[in-house]
Amino acid sequence: MRAQIALLPGDGIGVEVVAEAEKLLQAVAKKFGHEFSFVRGLIGGCAIDATGEALPDETLSICRASQAILLGAVGGPKWDNPSAKTRPEAGLLKIRKELGLFANVRPIKASPYLVQASPLKTEIVAGVDILFFRELTGGLYFGESGRKTNPDGSETAFNTMIYSTYEIERIVRLAGQAARGRRKKVTSVDKANVLEVSRLWRQTFDRVMQAEFPDVQTEHVLIDAMAMHLISKPKNFDVVVTENLFGDILTDEGSMLPGSMGLLPSASLGADGPGLYEPIHGSAPDIAGKGIANPLATILAAAMLLRHSLHLETEAVAIEKAVDHVLSRGHRTADIAGGGPAVSTVRMGELVLEAFLAV
Repeated sequence: MRAQIALLPGDGIGVEVVAEAEKLLQAVAKKFGHEFSFVRGLIGGCAIDATGEALPDETLSICRASQAILLGAVGGPKWDNPSAKTRPEAGLLKIRKELGLFANVRPIKASPYLVQASPLKTEIVAGVDILFFRELTGGLYFGESGRKTNPDGSETAFNTMIYSTYEIERIVRLAGQAARGRRKKVTSVDKANVLEVSRLWRQTFDRVMQAEFPDVQTEHVLIDAMAMHLISKPKNFDVVVTENLFGDILTDEGSMLPGSMGLLPSASLGADGPGLYEPIHGSAPDIAGKGIANPLATILAAAMLLRHSLHLETEAVAIEKAVDHVLSRGHRTADIAGGGPAVSTVRMGELVLEAFLAV
């Protein structure tokens, strides 16, 4: 396998965690006889500082020429001015739109070695294994938005939630396909009792699932109920599919089930072209540069990259097993150490690399 991988470390701890994942990918290439080349690009706040744009054209060109993209994180207080011409997060929205990355895939799986790190009771968390499919290029984040001045001088702001049938169909199909390889159950989350967009979502979901996936069990859950059920009975869910805003909120809520955002990877996929892989955590400017960030989510994102973009399942599983081995031996970064002994970002990367080479 020969592949070019675009590295977009971004801001804050993104630089530190991507460095550890890159080491694992280099080891994969050496151990399994592949040739991976790595090209770096700017995105987010560092890109704004250097070019004035959150996603420079050069970075976009690098991504288009690559087979996969590994992203760190973007943003930080330095760029939080709401009146600024552009903000770091604009780079994420643009890269998703430009590359057609309509499906965000987020596995939320509780490690048996870390159930005590969760803020929830062990009996609720143990055995949780949910795969979220979040539609990524529609809805409120991409609909018409703006402000207008009222006659009395006050302002009115608006964002438009908009979806077309084809956008719903393609994300539902991915969820259905994934469910066939799991427990054959898909939960669709909407707000159909209030929103017209959700009524279209529900109707389209039912049509696609009944026609194309009659062997898969389906259910509908309203977003407010889902927010409760995700905490009270998360083991009831297998594959969950939902629109952009709801998925954004639910997957961050779900990240607390395993105990830390530092443990969870995600993939953003399109119909063709490179996929984008990243940890679900942010840039964590409060700990950036201290060498204490958890690199495991980014390392697991690299495993997803191998699986989904390069179709290297054996290599992906080897990384995942290495992470499990390190956790089973009791090694922890500060975010999951519970006040106990903690290893550094670099040391955690070294431990996973050692375990991978021993697999």
